Amino acid sequence: MSSEVKLDAIDRNILNELQKDGRLPNVELAQRVHLSPSACLRRVKHLEDAGVIAQYVALVNPRAVGKQGISYTIINLERMTTAALAAFEGAVLASPDILDCFYVAGTNDYVIRFAYKDAEDLERFHTDVLMQLPEVARSNSMLVLRTIKRTTAFNL
Repeated sequence: MSSEVKLDAIDRNILNELQKDGRLPNVELAQRVHLSPSACLRRVKHLEDAGVIAQYVALVNPRAVGKQGISYTIINLERMTTAALAAFEGAVLASPDILDCFYVAGTNDYVIRFAYKDAEDLERFHTDVLMQLPEVARSNSMLVLRTIKRTTAFNL
């Protein structure tokens, strides 16, 4: 999506409701936003087609699948060439262990997020994944002790 989509109050209400529950049936969504089901469905389809709604997902509870910890790791590369960036980013995209990767401004190059089971899993990730990524010069991991707030919902 290259340009910002103009959202009216009804679009924002639809998006707020779907951010709370993406599986909300259209009839119930229509009632909540005070539209007919057909008008609501047209609006949702337009938001999808315009790229405002990027996808629908199930958010998995990490602890329920044995991931007890979250690590945010700052990465600095050896070189900041186009080839080095492409090699690093390609390896990150190929790694199912890496949940998020952000190219950042400032004194660091990237920040990644990883969920781990225990200390041995964290060590495995560091040795077998993180240190095998091309062009990595330094890394600094921060282990999350407690999550105060985490949301996927945008304030519209």
